[in-house]
Amino acid sequence: MLAPGRSWFPGPLVRKLLLVAALAVLAAGALTGWLVARAAGQEAMDRLVVQQGDEVELVARLLSSKIEQSQKVLSTVAEGITPGMLDSPASLEWLLQQGLPAVRFFDATSVARHDGQLSVNLRYGQLEKASELDPAERDYLVRTLVEGKPLVSELIGTRPSDARVMFTHPLLLREGGVGGVVAGVLRLQSQGLLPHSLALPARSDSRLVVFTREGVILSHPDAGRVLGHVRDEPGLAEAYERWRSRGKPLNGSSLTESRSGHVVSLASVPMPQWMVARVSDARTLLAPVEGVQRRAWQVAALVTALVGLAAVLAIGWLARPLAQLRERAMAVLDDAFDPEDTTAEGGAIHAHWPRSAGEVDDVVRVCLRLLEHRRAHRQGWQALSQQLQAVLAHVPLGIALTHEERVQVASLQACRLLDHSPAQLRGRLLLDLLAPQEGEADSMARQVRAQFAAHGRFEGELPLLRRDGGVQWVRAQGRPIHAEDPQRGTLWVLEDCTATRAARQHEAWSGGHDALTLLLHRPAFEERLRALLEARATQGLPALPGAPQPPGLYGDEGSGALLFLDLDHFTVINDVAGHAAGDDVLRHLARLLESELRQMGWVARVGGDEFAVVLPGVTSARALAVAEQLRAAVQAWEPSYLGRSFTLGLSIGLVPLSPGLRDVALLLHTADMACYAAKRAGRNRVEVRRVMPQPEAGPAAAP
Repeated sequence: MLAPGRSWFPGPLVRKLLLVAALAVLAAGALTGWLVARAAGQEAMDRLVVQQGDEVELVARLLSSKIEQSQKVLSTVAEGITPGMLDSPASLEWLLQQGLPAVRFFDATSVARHDGQLSVNLRYGQLEKASELDPAERDYLVRTLVEGKPLVSELIGTRPSDARVMFTHPLLLREGGVGGVVAGVLRLQSQGLLPHSLALPARSDSRLVVFTREGVILSHPDAGRVLGHVRDEPGLAEAYERWRSRGKPLNGSSLTESRSGHVVSLASVPMPQWMVARVSDARTLLAPVEGVQRRAWQVAALVTALVGLAAVLAIGWLARPLAQLRERAMAVLDDAFDPEDTTAEGGAIHAHWPRSAGEVDDVVRVCLRLLEHRRAHRQGWQALSQQLQAVLAHVPLGIALTHEERVQVASLQACRLLDHSPAQLRGRLLLDLLAPQEGEADSMARQVRAQFAAHGRFEGELPLLRRDGGVQWVRAQGRPIHAEDPQRGTLWVLEDCTATRAARQHEAWSGGHDALTLLLHRPAFEERLRALLEARATQGLPALPGAPQPPGLYGDEGSGALLFLDLDHFTVINDVAGHAAGDDVLRHLARLLESELRQMGWVARVGGDEFAVVLPGVTSARALAVAEQLRAAVQAWEPSYLGRSFTLGLSIGLVPLSPGLRDVALLLHTADMACYAAKRAGRNRVEVRRVMPQPEAGPAAAP
């Protein structure tokens, strides 16, 4: 901890703040004195010129915002017009007159279709004929259709009472084309553009004028000058001609100059290309600043020095609790005291924290609360660690967590499989425990890494080397702990598969299984399904529909189901990545189906990329849920070969195993037809068909 005697001394941040505050006060005082000392004649004139420039720039921004507001209102109207309304004038008329309040913002509104035909022409709330539309307004509608972007027209009309501005907005289709155009018209002197109040208050020594780039006056304190030309305005005419001779826009900023006894400030309104000007008499502007005192800077300097000294002392005093807070926070960081004794309510440790109303107290409360959270987190972590150890000690599966292929955590069953203690496994490379096969020490490791590269996970059988030198074959499933970030670690599930591998050595096993996927092949699958149906029939269940059925495992709601699966887009992998990649996909799919089903049912390969699943004793709803689970699992799996990822899917036909069914061929045919229906309906989906038991003379399938 820091020495208690230094708790008053400000830290580096406070010292910097003190220095900045002192410099800021001194700089502000010095600048103020300098400005006051220079406050005379031309200096005052410069400030007033800036003020006038800011004024015209503000008015220009106000006009620009009015234009933008008008465009946004028109955009709102455009959003309310659907493509179908363009062919329905009645619906469009109702929408513009009653359905869209935003239409009332404009004095006139018109809508045209993509072919230029006018659908609606609304003027001052009244519908007018399309032929009465002004040709200039029609030209802007056509330009918008051609260019596909909003437009703001130039001034339309030759009389002040008739002068107006038109806004257009394209009606875009979902496909990206232009389906039509909507336009809104505002009178020049309407509230939405240039009301009479814009030029107020009127002053004899100053005039606010709005005009176009061509010099046509749009707003003037003298209403009779509207639509006149600026060349007739004293002072403004020369400034306008000089601006035109430069041939450059103002780029949104103001321009102020003093010529011929006038101060003229100009600012542009970009969108409609208008100009705002304030013309003032120079002698009148200088009148209020006559008699400014030149010796005011001395008084300002004295006041600045006193204020700066007082500010530094005050800030230093107020910063004492912050220095104490820093000392206590450093002690917490260094674990200088036991957090168990720290509470937000008070206590011995609480007495050492500084007290100061405001931010310091808030930070103190946050620190104390963080200490409570740290204590609770430690307790929770300890409890969670104990629970995890209990799970790892009693779970009947071998479980291992690896990071960068090194074992971090291993369950007791995993240790038993490898004849290692948890401490001996921790930190070992899991792939280093693979037993070499046929003289290739790293061939199995390459296969595992290739599986992860292709499928993002591993499912298969691995030979692990026990501590006593023996080989333990396990069925291994390795998956990233976080699918979106595989680098954060891998979860491995290991199961002893010695008995399974021994069974494969018998001729009877190889005669009933597919050599590629190690699943049942079609003849063995049909025989096993036939045996299941025969076993159910021998239990006394009725063979005909409508006969009384005893409750039990094979009732209508627990009789089982047959799934016929066809892998979508499998040919793409064969064509692009080759048949070796296709075989790898089939092998991985077989393990994926076995992993998803586990003890729930059994699976077989009945064709090239066709599989069948039997779910004994499940309800139809449960069978449908399992089918969707399989479909989702395959859809989420994106194998990668030759640097390219492939998207797969499952088309599934589902047939419930209703009581009394014994015809295996009929069941498979119905399930195949259901799978075919799923493919025709768009693939990657589940279709259900039912087979109704019939007398032996006429079995049939019902959709």
